[in-house]
Amino acid sequence: MATLTVLKFDTANGAERALDVVKDLSKQNLINLHDAAIVTWPEGKKKPKTKQLTDLSGAGALSGAFWGMLFGLIFFVPIFGLVVGATLGALTGSMADVGINDDFIRSVRSKVTEGTSALFLMTSDAVQDKVFESMKQFKFEIIASNLSKEEEDKLREAFAEEEAAPAY
Repeated sequence: MATLTVLKFDTANGAERALDVVKDLSKQNLINLHDAAIVTWPEGKKKPKTKQLTDLSGAGALSGAFWGMLFGLIFFVPIFGLVVGATLGALTGSMADVGINDDFIRSVRSKVTEGTSALFLMTSDAVQDKVFESMKQFKFEIIASNLSKEEEDKLREAFAEEEAAPAY
């Protein structure tokens, strides 16, 4: 089963740098990267930029329409207002079928702000210790994941331990 995970970085280029590491891990067969997208929001810009990883293909890759709908729901809803309310309601309902509910949308919207970035990953079959080791160079927050509560707690704990460890 594929896992959708959203990581928030405190810098506008953090997500792009982390994606490069994940793509390298995928080439080493240490994680199966089905698809990814990034959101960057540089300081001084009115809205974020989005970018889908386009060099993936196959049944596991999500369509550009999926990412477009998701990012539209998260970042652009206030712009459209009530004019497209019914359409957005239908889109939100279809997103709930894949585990993306209003809480997810509100959480990402509130945390990905000007000067930050986010990495949206669809992955499976991670060699956890290798992935943790490679990703610990980044400071990020796990905003959302469709892992079970226990799996997500273990993931958060693994990165919290790395962050709390003293530097020698």
